[in-house]
Amino acid sequence: MGRTKIIARFFSIISHILAVGYLATVIYSAVCLSSKWSTTPYGDGKFLHINFPFSQTPFLNVDNNANYIFFSFLLPLTLYGFFFWLVSNLFSVFSKPKLFTVLNLQQLKRFYLFNWLVPFPAIIISSFFVETESALWLLAVVHGILGVFAWMVAAIFKQGLQLQNEQDLFI
Repeated sequence: MGRTKIIARFFSIISHILAVGYLATVIYSAVCLSSKWSTTPYGDGKFLHINFPFSQTPFLNVDNNANYIFFSFLLPLTLYGFFFWLVSNLFSVFSKPKLFTVLNLQQLKRFYLFNWLVPFPAIIISSFFVETESALWLLAVVHGILGVFAWMVAAIFKQGLQLQNEQDLFI
């Protein structure tokens, strides 16, 4: 179990870094786009460079269109920021000394509910405002499958927690 905890901790840290990176990018991009700071239009104003802070070096390229910016840029980055945050919490479950706890069960529940309830509505709502590629639906199915897997693991954890609580009553 020692190797599993080390690997889980490693992936928890990597996922946490990704989550912070995604969410920091969203915040930075939102500030730049709303204030026009550190942005450079190009392509006859059809596109924008979001530049690295305090430079003219492009960091991100986006369409200069409000619907695109919100539904195809900020929304997906935000949702993947939350996704990686939940993945980080999920991996941290497996690096703790005690697996079957209420908190660990809650982490699993948050992960599977997010994967079940967020991708499809986000794509459906976005499809009213921007063109959505067919690959997005496949990605949503993959998230649904991840949710099912996490739900199964949560069911095992719930049973383990019940057995552990029963065992604690006998001691």
